[in-house]
Amino acid sequence: MSEKQIKVHSAVLPLYSEVRELLRIFEGVPKAIVTRMLDAIGEHTGTPQNTVDWTEPHVWIGERLGGDEAHLATRVWTESNRKVNPRRIYGSYLFINRYKLLNPTAQGIYRLTDRGGAFQQQDPVIVRDIDEHEGIPQLLSILATKTRSRRGDLLPEWREFLQQYSNFGTESTAKTTLRRRLLNLIERQFVAREGQSSYVITAAGIEYAAPGGSSGGTNQATHPKMGTTQSAPKHAVLQAIKTFNDGQRKALKERLETMHPYRFEHLIGELLEAMGYEDVQVTKASGDKGVDVIATVQFGITTITEYVQVKRHQGSIGRQTLDQLRGALPYHKAIRGTIITTGTFSQGCKEGALYVGAAPIGLIDGERLLDLLFEYKLGVKGRPATLYELDEEFFSRSGEAEPTDVLQEVADSSAE
Repeated sequence: MSEKQIKVHSAVLPLYSEVRELLRIFEGVPKAIVTRMLDAIGEHTGTPQNTVDWTEPHVWIGERLGGDEAHLATRVWTESNRKVNPRRIYGSYLFINRYKLLNPTAQGIYRLTDRGGAFQQQDPVIVRDIDEHEGIPQLLSILATKTRSRRGDLLPEWREFLQQYSNFGTESTAKTTLRRRLLNLIERQFVAREGQSSYVITAAGIEYAAPGGSSGGTNQATHPKMGTTQSAPKHAVLQAIKTFNDGQRKALKERLETMHPYRFEHLIGELLEAMGYEDVQVTKASGDKGVDVIATVQFGITTITEYVQVKRHQGSIGRQTLDQLRGALPYHKAIRGTIITTGTFSQGCKEGALYVGAAPIGLIDGERLLDLLFEYKLGVKGRPATLYELDEEFFSRSGEAEPTDVLQEVADSSAE
């Protein structure tokens, strides 16, 4: 059995901006001081009952470190303009050593390597090579086939990729590797975050998903092993998929705004059932085309009744609607409620949703509603699309017999 081909090496992929800050700061520093600083910080682990606060480096550095270690930690904090917390740099340290961006001299002093200098200057060939070893293009390709995605939507395909191309096998590690790569891609503007939990690939991200893309990629002359002869078709396919999906999302939104009120009411009921609610009952439709739904949902050993109100219009839902729903909850023996709208919510409505001492009200706006319909495939169908690419690394693995060796083996066999 052939050895597994590893394409994802770092569990905690750092922000590249943080790595560049540390390359500049660690240059000329003895490696022993860097490792002692990290070890000294690691000694203060704390316990679940007695946690350690790491939020203010200008306070805890003086309290927990001393000597050269404290001096270096202070440099990390101050020279990065208080952006890089020394407590959070172990992943960057491993990354720097893994890709040999710094190497210690015979005297143990860290010096920037040629590769490190190229990374520092954001050389597209070096950056792309590292990205290829961290599964970045693959994650972008997964994102390119979707419209808006939450991490949970991306996790199944990402987990499958990890199983084939990494040594990471646990669910928690799969989630960590995905989350850290999304943060990396957001910083580089290849992915945009919408709201608190949705991710969208940008035009630059689509370019970069195909080798040789103009947004940080390379051309065939500079990096022939990247398979750039197929990059233009691949980019066209990914762009076409995203454009098509965006169009379908827009069409779904328009359909929601024009479909028959009765059908719309029961679409929301079907969505709640798909989300795990039980005893879903559409109770009434109001003059403004809203709909009230009562349903139950299981939380552990507790069954909770929830009152859901739907407002189908393009405007903004105000605080008055939220207060009315909250006031109606006792009549339906519900302890919480949800407002679903094809529009948006005012700031006052958002602020009042989790008012202390009052029943919580969930808010699902039009964009989130579309997300849920896509996620649970209500009103839309998922069509799988598979891209097959030539595996250049398969044909360039070390230890393969050269053609002349194969011919000689055949000749020897015939002679026998």
